[in-house]
Order: sequence, then C-alpha cells, then structure tokens
Amino acid sequence: MNRGGTRIAVLVAAVSAGLLGQGAANAADVAKQKAEVRSMCDEALATLYKAKPGVKEVIAKSAGYGCFSSFGISFLVGGAGGKGLVHNAATKKDTYMNMGQASVGLDVSIKDYREVLVFKDRKTLETFVDKGWELTGSGGASAGVEGKGGTAEKGVNVSDKIDIYPITKTGLSAVGAAAGRKYWKDADLN
Repeated sequence: MNRGGTRIAVLVAAVSAGLLGQGAANAADVAKQKAEVRSMCDEALATLYKAKPGVKEVIAKSAGYGCFSSFGISFLVGGAGGKGLVHNAATKKDTYMNMGQASVGLDVSIKDYREVLVFKDRKTLETFVDKGWELTGSGGASAGVEGKGGTAEKGVNVSDKIDIYPITKTGLSAVGAAAGRKYWKDADLN
C-alpha cells in the first residue's frame, strides 16, 4: 500500500472508531433515558394505586396503559412538554413517546405532574401509539406540595376509550384554559 493509501486507511479506521464509540455512548444514553421513563411510570402507577386502589384491577384488565411526565409554566399563554411510555398488555411491549401541551386562557401555573392513561381497547391503544393522539379542552384545579406526596385527581373519560388520571407531583394550578395535548412516538428511544 502506498503512503496515500495508508493515510486514507488510517483516517477511515479513526473515523469508524469514533463513530462506533459515539454509537456506544448514544446507546448508553438511550438506555439511561428509557430507565428514567420506566422509573417515572412505576412511580406514577404506585401513586395512583395508593390514591385509588381499584384502578389497579382496571389496569390489569385493560388493553394497556400509558404514563407521561410533564413540566410546564403558564401565565395566560403557556406550554409544557414531557416524555412517557405506553405499555401494551397483550404484547408486553413498551413504546416510548413524547407529549406536548399548549394553553391559552385563564391559566396561571407552574406544574410538574404525571398522568396515567388507561386504554380500554386494543384498537384505541394501537391508534394512539401508531398515529399519535391529540386531546383538546381543559378545566379543573389542582394543588400539590413537595414532600407531601402526589395526589391523583379524578379520572377523565375520553370518548369511552381512554381514562386519564392526572397525578400532581408538585406545584399549584388554577386552570380554566383551553388546552391541547399531542402525543407522538419518540424516534430516538424506539
């Protein structure tokens, strides 16, 4: 091999090693993020089961569940974002997802919360995961104090297909706003 060919071979080897190293680092980061989302989900479920023990049996008989974490700030106009997962009871597969929310109206809050979604049928769960989902409308009030544990608010029924249980982690909220939420697959974690 000539001198130019050797340099190219060394350069290709160095770049390949760098990319492989970065891939390993990204794989470790992805595994860490998945573990954090799974931990958040386990915590949300434990809080919900403590506040509403009957929901455990409902989830056990459901097509699956989703857990989402969100943090947002709002003063008349606001937004929030978060991550979560949807667990398919039939396949035992977790699909990692993102969630975004926007609101306009009488809404003054700093809110860090979790929500558990219970899917009543397989088709709704699959549509939620495969095509994403949008929810609109909001109303209610919630408050939580750090160190006092979470509170599970009353479940909200969405078209007899999904029940949503918001769980206040910390913060204070007085809501009368029109809010929209969108859920979609996380391309980096799946």
